[in-house]
Amino acid sequence: MTLEDVRKEIDKIDDQLLTLLNERMGWVHKVGEIKRTTKTLIYRPEREKQILDRMNAQNNGLLNKQAIEAIFLEIFAAARNIELPEKIAYLGPEGSFTHQAAESRFGAMSEYMTLPTIKSVFEAVDTGRAKFGVIPIENNQEGIVYETVDLLNEMNVNIAAELKIPVHFALATESENPSKIKRIYSKDIAFRQCRGFLNKYFEQTHPEEIQVESTSKAAKLASEDPEAAAICSEIAAKLFSLPILYHNIEDNSQNRTRFFILAKDFVNQPSQNDKTTIIARLPDTDKPGILANFLQDFKKAGINLTKIESRPYKGSEDFNFWFFIELEGYYLDDKVQKVFKKHKNSIKWLGSYVKNT
Repeated sequence: MTLEDVRKEIDKIDDQLLTLLNERMGWVHKVGEIKRTTKTLIYRPEREKQILDRMNAQNNGLLNKQAIEAIFLEIFAAARNIELPEKIAYLGPEGSFTHQAAESRFGAMSEYMTLPTIKSVFEAVDTGRAKFGVIPIENNQEGIVYETVDLLNEMNVNIAAELKIPVHFALATESENPSKIKRIYSKDIAFRQCRGFLNKYFEQTHPEEIQVESTSKAAKLASEDPEAAAICSEIAAKLFSLPILYHNIEDNSQNRTRFFILAKDFVNQPSQNDKTTIIARLPDTDKPGILANFLQDFKKAGINLTKIESRPYKGSEDFNFWFFIELEGYYLDDKVQKVFKKHKNSIKWLGSYVKNT
């Protein structure tokens, strides 16, 4: 069999795929009509998770789990745009890791709002200017994003989903020779997380390290300077057509960031693999045993708490705190409801959503 014969077979399969995808979108269009009639939400993370689990369970081919998810997430995004186009807000700038996270769930076809602050993303969702918002909640190397936690306490939006993406930095430059790079642009955190690479590859030349407000800005500046490079995301390098000289230059290959997808008045259906996030505003937190007794109720109910962060009450003269808590389970599970009802005046429910591992 010749290369041309193989290509002809691939073309036949591509034709079949296009026919099947259009057939799928026809059924999606019917789903959209039903949802509009019943005012049902278009974005259903738990339904998408069911499909992905089914595909992975029956897969016996060359595609791995990551490839299957990448293909089907883009199909889901295209389907949502057929059902009902929705605007997505995210913490900018373009080419940031939050941009990458947003596109990983809502696809390249969605309409995006690039906003300058986490608060502006919350406000866009709260006022209905955007249907969903994507913001960072924590990095496994740098810790929690307290601005996000505080705004979840202050504003009335829900968590529709969580997603985790690996943080991979690239060295992008117009120069083909690292020894000719005289300047490297990036954000302070990127320099810190790529220090080992910089010490190894630029031990002799010591290019000037110039801090800028974002890795996207770094890519833009490097694209305009033939003697410069940027430490940035691959999506930022692509955005400014900047060639990548080295991939995955971060010191820790396990570096990951978790994001929340925000929505207004959003309630998922249970998926059998859920997390729930709450705010606990306990009375008299300066008194001995208040927090311990509250947490003990979860233990007695057999509920695993996966995160707890304390935050101060703003404007309070005393040292009183409220708590950001994540737990395993769906909010309507009997054992979760038992604790919620006991502390109904102290708990603000933020959302129950599919656990993203």
